[in-house]
Amino acid sequence: MDTLVIYAPHTSNRLNFVLEWLFKERFHIAYRLTNNEQEAAGESLLISYGKALPSSISIPDNGLLWQKGISSHEVKSGAWNDLPIIYPVDNSDFTIPFDLFSALFFLLSRYEEYYPYKPDKHERYPAQASVLYKNGWLQRPLVDEWVAAFRVLLQAKMGIKIESSQFLFIPTYDIDMAYSYLHKGAMRMIGAYIRAFLKFDFRQINERTNVLKRKQKDPYDSFRWLRQLHKEYGFKPTYFILSALAPGKFDKNIHPEHPAMVRIIKNLAKEGAVGIHPSYYSGQGDTMSKEKEVLEQVSGKKTEISRQHYIRHKAPDTWRLCIKNGIKDDFSMGYGAHLGFRAGTGSSFKWYDIENETITSLRLHPFCFMDSTAHYEGKLSATDAFAKLDEMSKKLERCGSVLVTVFHNFILGTDNEFKGWRHGYENFMHEKSKLH
Repeated sequence: MDTLVIYAPHTSNRLNFVLEWLFKERFHIAYRLTNNEQEAAGESLLISYGKALPSSISIPDNGLLWQKGISSHEVKSGAWNDLPIIYPVDNSDFTIPFDLFSALFFLLSRYEEYYPYKPDKHERYPAQASVLYKNGWLQRPLVDEWVAAFRVLLQAKMGIKIESSQFLFIPTYDIDMAYSYLHKGAMRMIGAYIRAFLKFDFRQINERTNVLKRKQKDPYDSFRWLRQLHKEYGFKPTYFILSALAPGKFDKNIHPEHPAMVRIIKNLAKEGAVGIHPSYYSGQGDTMSKEKEVLEQVSGKKTEISRQHYIRHKAPDTWRLCIKNGIKDDFSMGYGAHLGFRAGTGSSFKWYDIENETITSLRLHPFCFMDSTAHYEGKLSATDAFAKLDEMSKKLERCGSVLVTVFHNFILGTDNEFKGWRHGYENFMHEKSKLH
C-alpha cells in the first residue's frame, strides 16, 4: 500500500502522539506528515488537517494540538453518523464535522484530569467530573467507535484496505486478599473472633474454625480453580500482587515473604504474568521501590507491570513514579467507583506527559470492568454485573478493540457474599474462548 500523506500547518508532539497511535497502532499503515501545502495538494492519498484541500479527507482544527500546558475550556458535543462527538464545527467544507485529532488527544492524554477537581474519599479523580460521564457516554468505547468509523471512511473515500483489528480479551486479577482466615497472625485472628462474637455471627466463627483446622478450604482461595479455568479456555492471565510490607486499613494481604504467600506468588508466576499492586500509600517516599524489590525476589522475575491499589493514581505524579521504578506497562486506566471507559477506549496507549509535552515510554492499558466496583459501588447482582460486562464487551468486539477485566480471587471464591460470581465468570470465559 502507498504511504498516506497527512498535511498539517504545524508540527507538535501532541499531533505526533495522535498520529502514531491512530495510524501506526490502530490502522497499521504508513504515513508521512508534511507542513507544505503545495506538496500536499498533489497527493492522491491525502488527509488535510485544518484546511479543506481538494481531493482530501479534511479534518477541522480547533487549535488544541498547538497549545502547551493546560487551558481549561468548554468541550462542546455534537454528532457524526449517529456517533456522539466532541469539538464539533459548523463548517460543512470539511469531510468530518469535528476535530478528531484533538478529540483523541483530549481523551487519551486525560487532559481534563489536570483541571482542579474535588477528589473522592480515596483522593481519586471522580468519574462524575469527566466529559464522558457528564454526557452519558462512560460505558461506551467512544474513541474506538470513532476509530472504526474513520477506518470505514478512509477505505470508502481513498479505496485503500485497512485490516480490521482483532478483538482481544485480557483477564487480569488483583491479589490483595489472598485468604480470608488463614495466615493472619494470632492478634488479627483473636480480634476477628471477638468482632464476630460481638455481632453474634456464629456462622463466621464456625467457618473460621473449620478453615483453621483444615477441615474446610479458605473461601477466598480460588487459585487452583482459576488455573484450571485458564487452562480449559486457553487464556493467559495477568496477576497483580499487593506486596505491602506492613498491614494497614487498606492493605490487608499477608506479607509477601510469608511462606504461604511465597508459594502463591511462585505458582502464579509460572502460570502467567505477575505485576505489582502498589500498596495504598505507595506514593510516599521509596515505598513502591521497596515493595517491587521484594516481589521480584519472591517471584524470581523482573517486575515491569503494575496496577495501582484502589485505582489510586493521579496525573502526572503516579505515572512518573511508575517510570522511575522501571514500570513499562500500567493497567490502572479505569475508575474504582464506576464501570466504563475512562479514556474512551479499550486499547492501550503511551502516556503523554502534558506538563513536559512529551510522549513517554509508559504504556497505559485501560480496563472497563472491575468486579468489586460492580458489587460494592454498583450494588449489582452477579447476573446484572455480567450482563453489563457482556454489553461493553460486545461494543469492543464490534470495534476490534481490547477488553481488560479486573477480578479478585476472593470474589471468585466460595464466600456466600459473592454467590453467583464464580458461575457467571466461568460462563463469560467460555463465551470469550469462542472468539480466539
